[in-house]
Amino acid sequence: MPRVIAPSMLSADFGNLDRDCRMVNRSVAGWFHLDVMDGIFVPNISFGFPVCKAIARVAQKPLDAHLMIIEPWTYVERFAQLGVQYLSFHYEACNDRRLKSTIRLVRDCGMGVGVAINPETPAENLIPWLRMLDYVVVMGVHPGYSGQKYIPETTEKVGVLAEMIAAQGADCFIEVDGGVSTANIAELERLGAGVFVAGSAAFSAANPIAAIKALKTAK
Repeated sequence: MPRVIAPSMLSADFGNLDRDCRMVNRSVAGWFHLDVMDGIFVPNISFGFPVCKAIARVAQKPLDAHLMIIEPWTYVERFAQLGVQYLSFHYEACNDRRLKSTIRLVRDCGMGVGVAINPETPAENLIPWLRMLDYVVVMGVHPGYSGQKYIPETTEKVGVLAEMIAAQGADCFIEVDGGVSTANIAELERLGAGVFVAGSAAFSAANPIAAIKALKTAK
């Protein structure tokens, strides 16, 4: 798939949210990324449905929601009603029964379904589920905060996961969330990733539109 940059709205200026949403619309970004945290699954709280709704009202590109919460199945239908096109939740938040039923629920609601894995979770844990998924989110940082340093082992993990997807004959893509930069994005893409979440790399730049373009074109 062509490289997709998905700016994380968690790093936007919430005092100028409309402005930053319109900036993403004008940029070469492909998606809007919504990091939803509950303060329980991860040690931070981000934003809930009112902010997601405000973003959805302005966004002219697909919405990619990443639920870093306990009991993600509880909120799947509400995100579908907001118009979210892609929704991922954490492997670590579910037992096998809940994982299977939540994957089905997301798909039944008409969204692309993804499962995210924390840095400590082996990619091999997803082997039984790959053929049921549209994508896998590989965390390049510990979930819960923006602006962390990239965990170098993520790069190898993406390559292992891509090999597993091919071996299983699965039809899913890889998204990398956290620590993505112009220094590592081309290598991650070469190893099999296709979607890249950019938080501070985009919004902390003096010129966010140029920063997003740099991520899109970095070689």
